[in-house]
Amino acid sequence: MQTRALTALTALTLLAGASPAAAQDAASWEIGPIIRGKNYSQGMPLRPQPTRTGWSFDFPVGSREAGHVHYVTVRPGPVTPRSRIVVRYRVDARPGTRFVPQETPDRPATVSLYFQRRGDSWSAKGRFEHYRWYAPAATVQQIAPGEHRISIALDDPNWISVMGRTAGSNPGAIEAALADIDRIGLVFGSAEARGHGVYATAPARFTLLGFQIL
Repeated sequence: MQTRALTALTALTLLAGASPAAAQDAASWEIGPIIRGKNYSQGMPLRPQPTRTGWSFDFPVGSREAGHVHYVTVRPGPVTPRSRIVVRYRVDARPGTRFVPQETPDRPATVSLYFQRRGDSWSAKGRFEHYRWYAPAATVQQIAPGEHRISIALDDPNWISVMGRTAGSNPGAIEAALADIDRIGLVFGSAEARGHGVYATAPARFTLLGFQIL
């Protein structure tokens, strides 16, 4: 009984206010993205590992050939434009460990938030230009050891579509995406190439401490 109560409490911490199906443990989260049957997070498991606070995963180590983590996402259920996402996480790594964006290895590695409309073709062409939205540039964080927090309002006009247009320039497009949201989560890459994958030069772990949609 105590274990079941703890599991329920953890679920509420992860996604307060989301649908019951989404507000569950690590099994609800997916490491991807999976596009036409291919998982772009090479060298990674499909699911993160459950922890007492949420979930964790280990970064692929050594080189891009060893793998890289791109997206870690969940299906949140309905949200509103007035919602706010608050994320807390911890990175554990030895001193001197470098986090490397696999497509832009000369740039700092970053983690940021994104959400995606249902039915995205991943082509970014035509209407699909506005199906993926990435967090405002000011909220992108370099991956570094320690505990960190991200807080973003979904009605912030500086959300960026996949081709770089801001929500403020086309408010109807982001509202339509939020009304038909499919996935939300964290993306790993660089400031110039969000979600294009990161690996580490030594053993390192990412642990989710809290993920709330308020």
